[in-house]
Order: sequence, then C-alpha cells, then structure tokens
Amino acid sequence: MTTPRFVGRPHWYTTFNPETLAATGTPLRWGVVATGNIAHTVTADLALLEDAVLQAVSSRSESSAAAFAAEFGFATCYYDGGPAGTGAPGYVQLVQDPTVDVVYIATPHAQHYDIAKAALEAGKHVLCEKALTITAAEARSLIVLAREKQLFLMEAVWARFVPGFQRALEIISSGEIGEVRWVRADLGFPAPLDDTARIWAPADGGGALLDISVYPLLWAWATLGKPATVSATGTLTALGVDSENTLTLGYESGAQAQLISYLTAHGPRVATVAGTAGYIETVGSVNNPKGLRISVGWNSERIEEFEYPGSGYTYQLREVTRCIQAGLSESSTMPLDDTLAIMELFDGARRQLGVSYPNDTRTDL
Repeated sequence: MTTPRFVGRPHWYTTFNPETLAATGTPLRWGVVATGNIAHTVTADLALLEDAVLQAVSSRSESSAAAFAAEFGFATCYYDGGPAGTGAPGYVQLVQDPTVDVVYIATPHAQHYDIAKAALEAGKHVLCEKALTITAAEARSLIVLAREKQLFLMEAVWARFVPGFQRALEIISSGEIGEVRWVRADLGFPAPLDDTARIWAPADGGGALLDISVYPLLWAWATLGKPATVSATGTLTALGVDSENTLTLGYESGAQAQLISYLTAHGPRVATVAGTAGYIETVGSVNNPKGLRISVGWNSERIEEFEYPGSGYTYQLREVTRCIQAGLSESSTMPLDDTLAIMELFDGARRQLGVSYPNDTRTDL
C-alpha cells in the first residue's frame, strides 16, 4: 500500500477534548464586533466556556449594541458615534477599551481588514470570521502586522476544529483508507437574490466563493495538500458575483478534487475522500459532520457519530483561548500560512471567474 500523505498526525490535527468547556488558564475578556446572525451563534457558544468573559460588544446602532449586550450579559456596549457623540465607529471604541483582551470580528468580509488592523494596532488578539480578508494582499498585511506585534491572529474556519473533521483526519492519517486519490465535496443553499443583501453585494465581498468555498476546499486541502493546478468555472449575477462555482484541483500525484459551492439550490452537502483501500463520506453538512461513513474494501462499512456542546464553535473558541493563554501567536490547527495560501488560491479563482471587488484596487497596503 502506498504511504498516505499523513504519517502520524497531520500538523493541524488536534486531539478531541471532551472537556472543551473547562477552563484552561486565566480568563480572557472578549470583545465582539457586529451583532448579526453569526455573531449571535458564536457568542452563545463563547458563553459556554468557563474562562471566557463577555466584556464588550459593538454595533453601528445603539439599539443593536444594547440589545446584544443585554441578551448575552456583556459588561459594555459601543456604537457608532458613542454615548458622548465622539463620532468614532463603535469598533474603534471597542478595540481601544483596555478591558478587552481579544476581539472576535463578525462583520461582512470587506470590513475585516480595517477592523482587524485597528484591533492589532491597539494591542488586541484577533479571531476574524472567514474569509479573513477580501484579497491575499490584505491577508498578508495583517499577518505581517500580527507577527511584528507578537499578537494572536486566526481566521475563524471553525470546521477545522469540529470532532467529525478531526476524526476523519485521524482515520486518514492511520492509513486505513490507503492513499487518497480523489476528493469530492459540495456546500450551498438557495439564497433569495437580493442585491442589497451582504451575500450578494460586491462591496461586501458577496458570492459563493468567499462565503462558502472554504468548506469544500477544506477536505481537499487537508487530505491532498496545496494543488498544482486550479480550474474555476461558475455563474455570475448581474452585479458580478458568483452564484455558483466549481473548483477542480489537480495534483502532481495525479490525484483530483472537485469542489462545488452554490447559492441557488439544495444539495447533498457531502464530502467524500476516496483512497486506494476505502473511502470516508460525511453524514450531515460538510462543514459540521455529525457522523462519518467509513468503507474499507467492498463489503465493510461502519458509521461513527459525534455529539458536542452548543453549535460546534466551542472547539475553535477553546483553541483561541488555549493559544493566547500559552502565549502563542497562531494556531497550528489553523496556521496563518494556510490562510494566506488559500486566499491566494481564491484570488486566482476569482480572476478565472471574472469576479472583482472594490478592495482589489486599494493602495494602502
């Protein structure tokens, strides 16, 4: 049998910890920027960690900031203009708050760079929703800044940390399914076409690629590595963002991956990793599988299932907490070099698709 790509554990494999809610050190005081759906979901899981303090939240409007603070019990809320009418955006006030240790950014993609830069310059650690930025140039600038200041920075690709994905890596690294030869994965949902919605707006980095494609790509990147070739095809809306895309990845070994993302349809939302001795197929959504179907040979099959607290974000949040408490500036499970390489891949895919954003032309990096 050919030796699998992983000998022992891959560098971004992290042991499943059933005590993921337990404190691991000095409590961290969190600031949350934005009050939308993902901020609600992640903050609910953050509140489950024993050593997380919900310190401050910011929003553009006073009512949203106050309501979010009341819902989760934040000590402080900030909003654009501030209570004294200073005119400063709410996020600027939050990152300047000396009682905040780490900032979680949950705004639309196009705002990530400016907010993360402000947080790092203010001496705060940062967890920022994916995509970390709109362009690889923006990502590179943030990474350089974080490393210069020796501050923690991580892109919030929570799917890397969930038990189903971690267990899949463990099985693959054991050699049970042999050498991986192809990967197929899809993710999406039918989103009503609304030119004013974040997910469709060019100014916000809209489209399927930056919002969804990281999850199907995750399975190919983890099992086959960085591809030698990338072919991107898709369909664009009238405003020029992709409603569907397909990424076909080629590898020097001859292995292949096909990754499909869409905002127009219902789909199976399944990842399959096929090897010379068997395959793994996800059960449940590809970005948070609740089970794995493992088949070796033609007649052997088993299903492994997973349970965990909250919505599944606690593992990512625990890793951020652990790293900061240990004085680490990045996570080996979600390394900054991976974030940059994937942003470079997305830049190239966008060029093939014909998708451009206002951030592409910025000159202040």
